[in-house]
Order: sequence, then C-alpha cells, then structure tokens
Amino acid sequence: MEITCIMCPVGCTLTVTKKGNEVTVKGNGCPRGEIYGKNEITTPKRMVTTIKKYKDGTISLKTSEPIDKNLVTNCLKEINNAKEPKNIKPGEIFIKNILSTNVDIIVTNVNN
Repeated sequence: MEITCIMCPVGCTLTVTKKGNEVTVKGNGCPRGEIYGKNEITTPKRMVTTIKKYKDGTISLKTSEPIDKNLVTNCLKEINNAKEPKNIKPGEIFIKNILSTNVDIIVTNVNN
C-alpha cells in the first residue's frame, strides 16, 4: 500500500506492506514516518474537527487526540446530539471521554 506521510510538511511517500503481524515501511525520511505507516495500516486514527450550532452562532470543536478511524461517524453523531452548556469558552471540554475512548471534545472557538 502506498500512502503519504502527514507527520510533517515533507510528505514522504511511504510503501507499507504487511505479512502476518509484521509491518514494513519504506520511503520514510524520519522515524516518525515509520511509526505513522505502521499505525495507518494496523489501527488508523484521525483527529475530528467540526462545528455545532450554539446560541445565535456556532462553536468549533476538535478531539483532544486522534480517535480510531472507524469511530469518526459515531463521534460526530454524539457531538451533534450533545446538549450545549449555557456558557462555554475556547479550551473548555465540551464532551469528556467521548465513546469511552479517553479522548475529550474540546471547544476551539465560539462565534456568537
């Protein structure tokens, strides 16, 4: 499988192969590329960013850490269904431990 590493602006083209439990990464320019390639083929994760209506405006939100790629849709549903607090500021936790992942949903901006 060929993928582009996103760990830095260089964007190395990685060739990742998996035989049994062994994963091999080629084309990485640094150790982070090898880690990214191995994780991407075994347990891909993504940061989630979104906006949600809040009062007369919107709030922007993001995960505190990447979550498993297969949980992204359910994460967005949970965010959509969450009740908004009366007052919230950037940096505050909007949802703690979303989907029992030990990852929080953090407010990044409030636009009223």
